[in-house]
Amino acid sequence: MKREKKGKAVVVGGSIGGVSCAHALVAAGWEVLVLEKSAAPPTGSPTGAGLGLDPLAQRLIDSWVGATHLLRDATVPLTIDLNQATDGEKKVSWTLTRDENFNFRAAHWADLHSLLYNALPPSIFLWGHLFLSLCTSGENAGIKIKAKVLQTNETVEIAGDLLVAADGCLSSIRKIFLPDLKLRYSGYCAWRGVLDFSDNENSEIITGLQKAYPDLGKCLYFDLGYRTHVVLYELPNKRMNWIWYVGQPEPQIQRNSVTTKVSRDMIEAMLKEAEKVWAPELVKVMKATKEPFINIIYDCEPPEQVFWGNLVLVGDAAHPTTPHGVRSTNMSLLDAAVLGKCLEKWGAENLHSALEEYQSIRVPVTTKQVLHSRRMGRIKQGLVLPDRRAFDPMTASPGECEELQHKNMPFFSHVPAIVESLARCS
Repeated sequence: MKREKKGKAVVVGGSIGGVSCAHALVAAGWEVLVLEKSAAPPTGSPTGAGLGLDPLAQRLIDSWVGATHLLRDATVPLTIDLNQATDGEKKVSWTLTRDENFNFRAAHWADLHSLLYNALPPSIFLWGHLFLSLCTSGENAGIKIKAKVLQTNETVEIAGDLLVAADGCLSSIRKIFLPDLKLRYSGYCAWRGVLDFSDNENSEIITGLQKAYPDLGKCLYFDLGYRTHVVLYELPNKRMNWIWYVGQPEPQIQRNSVTTKVSRDMIEAMLKEAEKVWAPELVKVMKATKEPFINIIYDCEPPEQVFWGNLVLVGDAAHPTTPHGVRSTNMSLLDAAVLGKCLEKWGAENLHSALEEYQSIRVPVTTKQVLHSRRMGRIKQGLVLPDRRAFDPMTASPGECEELQHKNMPFFSHVPAIVESLARCS
């Protein structure tokens, strides 16, 4: 069908979800403008951390950046999904479950963002632009956005046919349309860090860790203690990513962010507690890590609606999720791909139909995945669930341990029909 109109989309949010939407919409033939409050593209990330990409996400990224080797060079394979238990007193560990057909790849957030960003025209990005408000007159009347240019304090108005809200789990746009939808604190936070050992890969710290966790370099480790757990895996360029989930009262959000820097005293207290729970080889990695930080873990009840007129929510703005199902980034990438294909199918002149189809495809999937991720987090953290006793890795049965595996995630290997050809050919 010949399209009579080329649509213009304004994407609010220049993180991985927003950049992925830009790729998908450009591929669909849309004009795209991305607004991001950060002053410039990230060249590194002091609080950046690792993420896992599933096979479909890998194929989507390859199709957007145009060369398979670029993603492979920027990631390391995670072929094993392993859950083990550690006895904090005896400092001994044993395997609970092991899946050797995992087929994920690990990336550093900043590396993946740079890969996606560098494959787009820089002219489509407006850095240092803070979203203020929006005005819409109906489905076919377009949308107007006001934003503040942070460098000058000037307010500018930007018009488009579609607003894509990719402004994260604290989305200010979601609050406009779903004011009663509140974030749900999980009951625990995560200490996170990335240890760069590129200058000292044969050090006692690294060789000791590799002995304690012999499958590092190809394995996603979940190490479970009593009512706590750690995640550990290697990133490209000799970096080790670790995450330690600690139960505590909900901290106060600072600077509109779910991550926060910490004091030296807080770090020292954390390390003392780690010595009580984890193997000394892992604690040494935590001690050697520069600038660990705290990530407050939230999700929310999955919304039934993610579009209104010519506005649509994607990624963490649509479905904040806990990280235990390795879903957040993968859901954002697939949101972008499905949105792009729906817009390409229906065209700008049938925007409502495109967004309605997008919602009908994604909401049933993301709803189940958010709730399953929540359940996985509560199991691994040893928290109570309504239908089962709290998980104790020291006494868990084989059947209980089977719930720990990522392959149990709903729609784990599902490819939506609307993007199947794209995934198959890429």
